[in-house]
Amino acid sequence: MKFDYKRYGQTLRPVMPIKLLGSNGPIGYEVLVDSGADMCIFHAEIGEALGIDIKKGKPREVFGVGGKSSIYYLHTVTIEVGGWEYEIEGGFMSDVSGRIMPYGIVGQRGFFSNFIIKFDLAKEEIELKKRA
Repeated sequence: MKFDYKRYGQTLRPVMPIKLLGSNGPIGYEVLVDSGADMCIFHAEIGEALGIDIKKGKPREVFGVGGKSSIYYLHTVTIEVGGWEYEIEGGFMSDVSGRIMPYGIVGQRGFFSNFIIKFDLAKEEIELKKRA
């Protein structure tokens, strides 16, 4: 399946739609497909809307490019991508990138582990193939 890159000002980014599934129903959410991210991290407000008590998760620390430390809370969550559902461990953080980014991040554990991913900047598209 293919998804078009999204434009943010003058910048193209590999951002695509997913759904997060929870006890309060599914929530559509956009995520940056980030090969440098170790795991998937979502905004805490999304987790709360799903019915998750965020701070009851396992607290973990992550460091950004500038070396700033942030705390997230690890929970098992189900994501849906192109009609396929996957149960993953995802982190929920109050300020993903200090609220600069209007989307979450999907990374190596939980996303790249489930898909073969092709980035094509010239065509401005991301292609996902389900990992066998």
